[in-house]
Amino acid sequence: MTSTKTRVEKIATCIVPVADLDKAIEFYVEKLGFEKRIDVPFGGDHRWVEVAPGDAETTIALAPPREGDPVGNRETGISLYTKDIDAYHAQLKADGVDVDDEVSRMGGPVPPLLWFRDPEGNTLMVVGD
Repeated sequence: MTSTKTRVEKIATCIVPVADLDKAIEFYVEKLGFEKRIDVPFGGDHRWVEVAPGDAETTIALAPPREGDPVGNRETGISLYTKDIDAYHAQLKADGVDVDDEVSRMGGPVPPLLWFRDPEGNTLMVVGD
């Protein structure tokens, strides 16, 4: 008999702390083609914004950092997926995104992948077929 210790059903939101929220929204919506799902005030002068591609359930929250925490130049640990990684790589380059020069192909069980950075230097990974 298998037992589980969690009642978690899905990953809801990954959080990327950003200093310039409007610039981050422009990048994720205009450059990456995500849609803005939520944009609401919270905690006084702050806003809570969530973006996501297409029909994805999991969103990326673009939010101010906790007081005293640094922002930018983070490895987010976020991995995105595309069926055509070469076309997406070319699109990112054409759109002026800070993206790796080439798609990495390690072979074996590791899918083709690339990394790109948002305007604050936060790194996201893209994997493809």
